[in-house]
Amino acid sequence: MHTPILRAVIALVLWTFVMWAWLYATRIPAMTRLKLTYDPKRPGSEFVDRFPPEVRWKADNYNHLHEQPTIFYAVAITLAILGAGGGLNALLAWAYVALRVAHSLVQATVNAVMMRFGIFMVASLVLLWLTINAALIVFTGPSA
Repeated sequence: MHTPILRAVIALVLWTFVMWAWLYATRIPAMTRLKLTYDPKRPGSEFVDRFPPEVRWKADNYNHLHEQPTIFYAVAITLAILGAGGGLNALLAWAYVALRVAHSLVQATVNAVMMRFGIFMVASLVLLWLTINAALIVFTGPSA
């Protein structure tokens, strides 16, 4: 099955790996520079709290890409299975991906919280719209 919405799904997965690489590209040099060693007997937060904020931001964003986007994946794949992964739904999916990338870039570079929140809210509304489109098909379709 090939449907345009799956391109957006894979794009967001690939972006998650970009953030994963960025996380380690900043964390490992910081560990070396600060001479940090992880002690498994201590709370992990004590280790992470020793990193400069601009290093932690990448890890925070990587974690965020495993939260709300999981709903996006479920909805987008549902729409693909339903044969509704083109047109407006594909456009909304790409808008969501673009907003999540923008959110990542803001959080990982300047971490301007209000700007990040605004992007997150718009992305959430796009995801809600996509979810409503899926719900309308699932709950009002021929087999409902």
